[in-house]
Amino acid sequence: MFERFTDEARQVVLTAREEASGLRHAYVGTEHLLLAILALPDNPAVAPLAATGLDRETARRAVRRLLGEEDQAQALASIGVDLDAVREAVESVFGQGALDAPAQDEGRRRGWLRGGSRRGHMPFTARAKKALELSLRESVRLKSGHIAVAHLLLGVIEEGEGLGARVIVDHGLDPKAVRQAVEAQLAT
Repeated sequence: MFERFTDEARQVVLTAREEASGLRHAYVGTEHLLLAILALPDNPAVAPLAATGLDRETARRAVRRLLGEEDQAQALASIGVDLDAVREAVESVFGQGALDAPAQDEGRRRGWLRGGSRRGHMPFTARAKKALELSLRESVRLKSGHIAVAHLLLGVIEEGEGLGARVIVDHGLDPKAVRQAVEAQLAT
């Protein structure tokens, strides 16, 4: 399936892993796919989201709020614990990624969906896998011949139950309207 991805769509998948890692998540979910899509503000598929003020930072704040991570960090900060300082101190002694989940089966080569990082296993959630599968279906339905960023966004929207879709809905957007706008962008 990944041979059909455009270079930019492949970059979205890689950036989704970075987003997950940056949020200290041990998985890649639809929310990370959405954040990676929003990391391409010049891509025409992002325009319908950006026009409403849904950018990468706004979505990242929403993800943190929905997962409760921000509240935990604020609670620890209120008693004088700076999580970033703790992580930095540990990594300065034990090395980059010391607090990340340990790698599983390090010697075994893994695909994109099973976790390709040698530093740690970061699987895609079932919903993220479904969104990627749906992006292929969207590409076929629209007779595109490739999977582009727009198809990835349509896959996240079509999956509909992951955190990526929830961020879009919670921002006040109608998924059907976003779908129509993205499809219109593809038609140009």
